[in-house]
Amino acid sequence: MTNSGHLQELHGLPAFDFPAADAKTELPAPGSVAWRISVDSYEAEEQWEAAFARFTEAVDTTRVGALIVGSWSDAYESGPEPVIEALVAARDRLPALRALFLADIVGEECEISWINQGLVTPLLDAFPELVEFGVRGGQELRFPAVRHERLRSLTIETGGLNAGVVRGVGASELPALEHLDLWLGVSEYGATTEVADLAPILAGSRFPRLRHLAVRNSEIQDEIAIALAGAPVVAALEILDLSMGTLGDVGAEALLSGQPLTHLKKLDLHHNYLSEALRERVLATLGAAGVEVDLEESGDVDDDDEGFRYTAVSE
Repeated sequence: MTNSGHLQELHGLPAFDFPAADAKTELPAPGSVAWRISVDSYEAEEQWEAAFARFTEAVDTTRVGALIVGSWSDAYESGPEPVIEALVAARDRLPALRALFLADIVGEECEISWINQGLVTPLLDAFPELVEFGVRGGQELRFPAVRHERLRSLTIETGGLNAGVVRGVGASELPALEHLDLWLGVSEYGATTEVADLAPILAGSRFPRLRHLAVRNSEIQDEIAIALAGAPVVAALEILDLSMGTLGDVGAEALLSGQPLTHLKKLDLHHNYLSEALRERVLATLGAAGVEVDLEESGDVDDDDEGFRYTAVSE
């Protein structure tokens, strides 16, 4: 998975692009799609807030369940503050909104590590009925601790994630959270997270309903695997995802020699640097026990060659 393509669905609904002002497109039923609202990244003729205003006039927003914020104008230079303000101002017009993704922006529009972000938690405050929230881009991203009673899925996709965001998530009160997906990225693009910053999440008590944990796209993937080998959170998981990073034999060996993983439904290790021998051991130990193991995109790189490893998504 990379940010090379736009979201195809959200909240189980197919994505639909709200048309430009001069387009003659028949609109689907308001609750049948995840509405994506975007403008041109470069030299946009219409600002995102204007496109959103057209959307609220053209569509019965009281029936909209999923909303995707695509590119706003000059996302490589300006943050989404006006976008967030427009959404918050329209909260009473979106009573059925259950899923929101901020910055469904692909590389051709703006590279993931160039996307300007900001304080995104006002969206969670404004929409207490949300069950899914996602955001892409880590530059200037802020996520202080928040309380949200209904959120079940939280996704943060970056090429470099500041430790303050991870600590904010870990300090949040999200009693309904079942799915957490963090892309940590690389230091060159702003990643400052260390394993210690993940401690509240790995302890298992912060999010008691968590069943799907992804801590991926990281240049410290081995260290994360070592921590997870004994982390209490693992016992309650159904899916553990350590993909897209620099995982090598050291991390895989820790997983195999740590606490049992045979209760998992899936272990996702795709895009890794495991030796053939370790891949075979993982499959023999876990695959034979009925765990779905994803080892696609494996590269044979010795542990002595860690400097040649790379994450799936960085710039």
